[in-house]
Parts: sequence; structure tokens; C-alpha cells
Amino acid sequence: MGHPSTKSTFDNDVWIYIERINDHSSIIKFGELKIKKNNVLLIEFDNKGLLAKKEFSDLKNMQKVTLSREETETTLSKKTFIYDFLSSLRQKINDPLGVRKKRN
Repeated sequence: MGHPSTKSTFDNDVWIYIERINDHSSIIKFGELKIKKNNVLLIEFDNKGLLAKKEFSDLKNMQKVTLSREETETTLSKKTFIYDFLSSLRQKINDPLGVRKKRN
């Protein structure tokens, strides 16, 4: 099978193999990409290196994921010490003698 597309090593080793094949649709749909194959194989090994679990998903049994349209507001409105320090440092690097004219 070769090297996996990606590996995860949190609790157990998980190898993920991904196969995806796209095809351009007809000219009527302006070359829109159509997914022909979308196969994912998850292989999980235990701490002894033995196969613990395998899971195969293809285009037919994959779930559609809906994204939330809500937005998260930021609560940080004050500039931090680090931001002020880096801004001061940037200003000194750009104008070390402090003689540059201020822009209007």
C-alpha cells in the first residue's frame, strides 16, 4: 500500500490513506470539477504495532458537513504589552534617529 497520506500519533498510531480523483464535467457546466472517487482508509495500530481497527469510507457513505454561518466576536480590545513593545521596536528600526517626518 505504500506510505500513508498522513499519520497521527496521539494515543495509538493512525495511518490515513486518501485517494481522490476529480474529473472535469461537460462544457455546459463550464468545466466544473466532479468528484469521481473519494476513498479514505483509516488504519489504527495498538501499542504493540498490531492492527486494532480499520475503517473504509467512499463517496457513497461519506457524510455531508454543514458549516455554521455564525461569527465569533473577539473580546480583546486593549493592546497588550507585547504588541506595544513590538510596535515601539518596529518604529525604532524604521527611524533610528527619530528624524523622519510624520505623515499627515
